[in-house]
Amino acid sequence: MFNIVLFEPEIPPNTGNIIRLVANTGCRLHLIEPMGFELDDKLLRRAGLDYREWAEVCRYRSFKDYIKLININQLYAFTTKAGRTYTEAEFQPQDSLLFGPESRGLPVEILSSLGSDNRLRIPMAENSRSLNLSNTVAIAVYEAWRQQGFN
Repeated sequence: MFNIVLFEPEIPPNTGNIIRLVANTGCRLHLIEPMGFELDDKLLRRAGLDYREWAEVCRYRSFKDYIKLININQLYAFTTKAGRTYTEAEFQPQDSLLFGPESRGLPVEILSSLGSDNRLRIPMAENSRSLNLSNTVAIAVYEAWRQQGFN
């Protein structure tokens, strides 16, 4: 299925919701440190309910470690600064969907290392700042999965 990559996530309930999402969609969750919480955080456990045991979750010390250790088909970064919408991408199994921390998004160094076709945005009303991280991940996962016929 797909690799969901959270770069330096900060808010435990968002990651808990995403754990529940990946458990229900067959995706894998990859967490890039440092994180703003520990995996045994009470708020993360509460949001993720008992889905943690059915979710594949991996941790990495850095984004470079993730790139070295994972066989990536395509890497798509989700950012409000992209010109291309998520519905324009042709997702394939083993693609990595990358999301930045809640308070600041992905760093310029990561975004600039990707071509414009690999930077995607989810449309919002004019003058909107951003969507909730777990909502954004859910929108992206379900579009990618839909393109695969929900197989």
